[in-house]
Amino acid sequence: MERGNVTTPFGRRAMTLGMLASQIAASDIPPERSIDKWKLFRSVCEAKTVIGVSDRSLAVLNALLSFYPAAELSRETGLVVFPSNAQLSLRAHGMAGTTLRRHLACLVEAGLILRRDSPNGKRYARRARNGAVGEAFGFDLSPLVSRAEEFKTAAAELAAEKQHLRLMRERLSLHRRDVAKLLELICETAPEGDWQAHHSHFEELAAPLPRNASAADFEALCEMLAQLRDDLANQLEKLLNLRKTDTNDRQNGCHKQNSHPDSRSESEPGLGKGREAFSPERQMLTADRAMPQARPTAALTTNEPERPVSLAVPPLRVAGLGREIPLPVVLNACPQIADYGPRGRIESWKDLLTAAIVVRTMLNVSADAYDEACHVLGYENAATVIACILERADRISSPGGYLRDLTQRARRQAFSIAPMVSALTRARRTVLPMAS
Repeated sequence: MERGNVTTPFGRRAMTLGMLASQIAASDIPPERSIDKWKLFRSVCEAKTVIGVSDRSLAVLNALLSFYPAAELSRETGLVVFPSNAQLSLRAHGMAGTTLRRHLACLVEAGLILRRDSPNGKRYARRARNGAVGEAFGFDLSPLVSRAEEFKTAAAELAAEKQHLRLMRERLSLHRRDVAKLLELICETAPEGDWQAHHSHFEELAAPLPRNASAADFEALCEMLAQLRDDLANQLEKLLNLRKTDTNDRQNGCHKQNSHPDSRSESEPGLGKGREAFSPERQMLTADRAMPQARPTAALTTNEPERPVSLAVPPLRVAGLGREIPLPVVLNACPQIADYGPRGRIESWKDLLTAAIVVRTMLNVSADAYDEACHVLGYENAATVIACILERADRISSPGGYLRDLTQRARRQAFSIAPMVSALTRARRTVLPMAS
């Protein structure tokens, strides 16, 4: 850093280490680097809780950005704006002078802007003969450019946390609904049982959570509700198996009662009048009646050919909140997504959701297209699709349109993620031996 770039504030304002650190970081910006000022401002607004600024301070920052003539912030065109307090107050929706100065100080303290004070503390610029701005005194926007990636990452992490919290809320609602319905069913099916303990436990878990509850609180509550739901499902399964056993016993008893008393053996063919001819189907009648697919007895004694039982399973719905592919398999097939995770690696589904939001922005996939994919496929599955698109970004001309097409196919139950991930895994296995 050139020591000549260090400036101190005018008047009684003291120099701080934070100001010095901001000036050092701002001096390392490459001259050719540029960034859209309004996209950057949106990232700052989304990450305002992490940065530590209020919405009123952001209104002042918005007014300062409006005085910058170009659409992109770049050191080549200068990054100092020098509006008067009167003009700045007008663009800040008529903010009072004292309030304006307080929020300007907040922006400087948060490291979003720098003060470039003139010798007399006024804001102005010296222009060359051709009208170009030479040396300017006012507010320097360089920290916004130097910390742009930091703001984008913080905004993506906050968006992923909100998405994860929304997912936990949805799962909590589903678990509560499942437990309530299963409790109602088990009380109707076996009213003689003692289910008061389950009712009391469910009432404790169904208590409302505080408004500022974290995702960890929702995860712990979902886990306890899932255990209660599994316990109720096991109890209902036992009752169902017991009813099936009782029904089979009654059917077998009726069959023995209706057998001919004069028959010498159940396995011998009948020879007298009125006796039916021996057939293997009749011998297996008792066992067949115990099966859910059993047909009536009359159908077994007729000459009609037996109709094959259909074993077709209805197609599974792709949409939902479940994870279709395990996380290690996704990372093995799509290793590039790990570079965009927090701290350059992915250790959980939350990290994958954060990386997917960053990659979605990088690939120019609109928020509407990604939200629709999350609604149809589920959050984890949508992040997996983004990771797959990143692996083939060089072959996909329009990632946003491709994601919308996959979402529509999934809505028609004509798309599954497993073949896509399997294809990428096979491609990596083919490329790795060639590279070695």
